[in-house]
Amino acid sequence: MEIANLLNTLNSIAILSESLQDQIKGHLIEERFPRKSILLKEGQVSQRIYFIKKGFIRAYYHKGNSEFSTWFMGEGEFIISVYSFFSRKPSFENIEVLEDCTLQSINWDQLQSLYKQYPEFNLTGRIITEQYYIRSEERAINLQTLTAKQRYENLLLTYPGILQKASLGQIASYLSIKQETLSRIRAKH
Repeated sequence: MEIANLLNTLNSIAILSESLQDQIKGHLIEERFPRKSILLKEGQVSQRIYFIKKGFIRAYYHKGNSEFSTWFMGEGEFIISVYSFFSRKPSFENIEVLEDCTLQSINWDQLQSLYKQYPEFNLTGRIITEQYYIRSEERAINLQTLTAKQRYENLLLTYPGILQKASLGQIASYLSIKQETLSRIRAKH
């Protein structure tokens, strides 16, 4: 299996000029993060947009003494706190590395500069943002219209290895069910 690559992913959305690709390469930072690293803490302003070259990540928020997972992302996907990154306001969520990751990233200022210098790159940004919005709306609709079992099955289809990457508590909170309910569903699955 070929490792995910940011430029290949961006070119699959819309072909980038050589000049734009060179600019992206010039800004790009590649970092490795061990499992349990926190990329963003609630209250911080999200400064970087990450691309997952290798690994698995989740976002979550706290309510009382509990954590609630809001999303999972794997190889070949982009991660940011959408609200914080685009509004430049403190994040309500945390972003945690669930397995050792290799991430590529650029910061907000660099992204804005690329948008200004290469107007055609705005199309790529718009498509990525639309994909995020679609996923967010699908999740909201699924929480309202699908059974817990159907939501679990959809999650397994989207992320087949999730049971080895995330805890049952993290998965249950993402599905908006109790861990005991998830255990019953898994026993029948």
